[in-house]
Amino acid sequence: MSYAVTPLTDDELDRLDDFFYSDAAPEESLDLIGVHGLLCAVNIGPEKIEADEWLDVIFNGEEPQWQSAGEKTEIEDLLLRLAKEIGSTLYNDEELDVPCDLTIVPEPGEDLSDLVAWTQAFMEGVFLREELWLDGPQADQSAELLLPIMVISDLFDEKEMKQMRKDKSICAGMCAQVPELLIDLFLLFHAPEK
Repeated sequence: MSYAVTPLTDDELDRLDDFFYSDAAPEESLDLIGVHGLLCAVNIGPEKIEADEWLDVIFNGEEPQWQSAGEKTEIEDLLLRLAKEIGSTLYNDEELDVPCDLTIVPEPGEDLSDLVAWTQAFMEGVFLREELWLDGPQADQSAELLLPIMVISDLFDEKEMKQMRKDKSICAGMCAQVPELLIDLFLLFHAPEK
């Protein structure tokens, strides 16, 4: 079985991006890059996560200040389609484009690189079902595959992770691995179903 969805157009992605930077979105909402990271984890994870739960994470537990019921439907439909697009890409064994440069070096004037923000949002998705990712039957393999994402995210205080992150060569190698790791993680949890 394979499934395909119509990818979001550039205009639709711009609409989402504009919404996340508007006053309507809660201040601590994820941006579009973070949404992509979260939705990758949601699609990869070992257990289905319903849209209501991941939408709550996207908006940091707050309700956006929708201009109308139509805007709410439009934005939520675009997010649902993006989630399905990511799921379809993974299911069909296609490499998933991470929507940012694969580096931890931030752009001038920025505190974090887009990849760091993406990996932090990905880890938020992991934390939704952390016990299944890191304590389930595939825990050892999952932890090994997640290690580069965990290191890049800079969310963890373990000494070994901090040392790996400080080593520019090791960290650059980890950054370059991210797209392939997404496929490997998806196959780890879902290959028997295919």
